[in-house]
Amino acid sequence: MTPFPIQEMTLSVALMGTDLIGQARTGTGKTLAFGIPVLQRTVALRDADYEDLAAPGKPQSLIVTPTRELALQVASDLTLAGADRGIRVLTVYGGVPYETQLDALKSGVDVVVGTPGRLIDLMNKRALDVSHVKSLVLDEADEMLDLGFLPDVEKLIRNTPETRQTMLFSATMPGAIVSLARMHMRHPMNIRAESSYDNQTVPATAQFIYQAHDLDKPEMIGKILQAEGADLCIVFTRTKRQAQRVADDLAERGFPASPLHGDMAQAARERALKKFRDSKLKVLVATDVAARGIDITGVTHVINYTCPEDEKTYVHRIGRTGRAGATGTAITLVDWADLHRWKMINKALDLPFDSPVETYSSSEHLYHDQGIAPGTKGRVAVAKPETKEAPADSERSERPAKARPSRSRSRRRTRGGSSVSTSSEAPTQTSSAGGQEGGSAPARKRRRRRPASKPAGDQS
Repeated sequence: MTPFPIQEMTLSVALMGTDLIGQARTGTGKTLAFGIPVLQRTVALRDADYEDLAAPGKPQSLIVTPTRELALQVASDLTLAGADRGIRVLTVYGGVPYETQLDALKSGVDVVVGTPGRLIDLMNKRALDVSHVKSLVLDEADEMLDLGFLPDVEKLIRNTPETRQTMLFSATMPGAIVSLARMHMRHPMNIRAESSYDNQTVPATAQFIYQAHDLDKPEMIGKILQAEGADLCIVFTRTKRQAQRVADDLAERGFPASPLHGDMAQAARERALKKFRDSKLKVLVATDVAARGIDITGVTHVINYTCPEDEKTYVHRIGRTGRAGATGTAITLVDWADLHRWKMINKALDLPFDSPVETYSSSEHLYHDQGIAPGTKGRVAVAKPETKEAPADSERSERPAKARPSRSRSRRRTRGGSSVSTSSEAPTQTSSAGGQEGGSAPARKRRRRRPASKPAGDQS
C-alpha cells in the first residue's frame, strides 16, 4: 500500500516528536499522518510501563477538531488502528448528554478526540484533565478559525504541558493560524504536501458548470442521480431551510435522501451520516457548516444546488468527491442572479468556465455530459406505488364501512313509497323511529276525525 504524500513527508518527522505544521487538502490521508505518531507515543493499559505513568487513566493525547462529524471519523480511525494494543479512544462533542463522556473519563482514557466547546465544558467541570497530554493535534485549524473556535483552542493549549508535541494541520494558513503556531509551537517544521489549496481544485474531479433555473433544479438533480456511475451524492445548499426543502423534494421523487443541517438533533445527524456511509441513503443534502470535515469514501457526485459564496467554499465542497485517489463529478448550478459571483470564483481558481452554458432538465448536452439515458425522468417510477399502495388499499377497505349509514339515509328518503316501506320495514324502524312517528301519527288522527264528524251531521 502506497502512502499519501502528506503521510510520507510527515511520519518520519512526527515520530521523532518534533512539532510540525502540515498543509494539505482534505481527503489526502492526514488522519493517519498524525494518528500513527499519536498511537506510537501512547502507553496502553496492557503495557508493562502503564503503571509508571504520572497519572494513569488521564488522557495522554488530545486531538481537537472543528466539527462533531470529523471528531467521530478521526476517533473511529484511531480506535481501529489502536485496537490490537487496547488503546482507549474517547470522542467528545456537544449535542449529546454528558453522562457517557463523564463515565468514560472517570474510568480512564488514553486518547481524547473532541470539539473545542465540549472539551472546554468538561475541563471547566474538572472532569477532563489535559495537564498530562504528551501529544496535541489541531486538525483542520483553518476551519476552527472560521467557526470562531480560536479562543477556545488557545485556552485548551494553555492548559496542556509545554513539553508536549504539537501537530497542526490546516488546508490554508491565514494570519491568525500562523500567529497561533508562532505563539504555541516550538520550532515547528513546515510540511506542504501539495500546492496552495486556494488555487487548486481536485484534479481527479470532473467539473461541470450549468446556468440553471431554480424551479428546474430538482428535475435536473433527479436525472443526474440516475446517470451512469452515479452512486452516493452530496447536494450542497446555502441555507438550512433550503437543505430541508430539497431533501424532502428528492425523497418525494423516490430517491433515498436526508438533510444535514444545524437545526437537526445530533442523533439525527449521526443517523443520517451512518445511513449514507452504509449506502442506505443515496443523497445527503447539506449546508456548508454541517458538512465540514465529512470524509466519506465512495462519493461519486457533488452537486452545488446554489453557487458557493467564494472560491474556498467551492473547493471545500467539491473536495467531498474524488478523494483518496478516486475519481468524482462536481456539478454547479448557477442562478442568473449568481453569475457575477461565479465569475469571481472562476477567475480566482483560473477555471475555464467563465460563461456557464444555459441548461435545462431537457437539454441534450446535460444528457451527454452526465451519461444520462434518453427518456430518463427526474423521478423514480417504482417509488410511488410502494408508498401509496398500502394507504390506498386501507382507504378502500374503510370506505364501505363508512358508507353503510348513508344507505340507510337513502331508504329514509324514499320511505313514503309503498314498495320501499314493505320491503325495508325493519331498517326504517331502526334507523329513525322518531321520523316514522311523525309520519304515521297525523294519518291516524285524520282517520279518527272522520267518524267524529258523523254524529255532528246527525244532530243537524
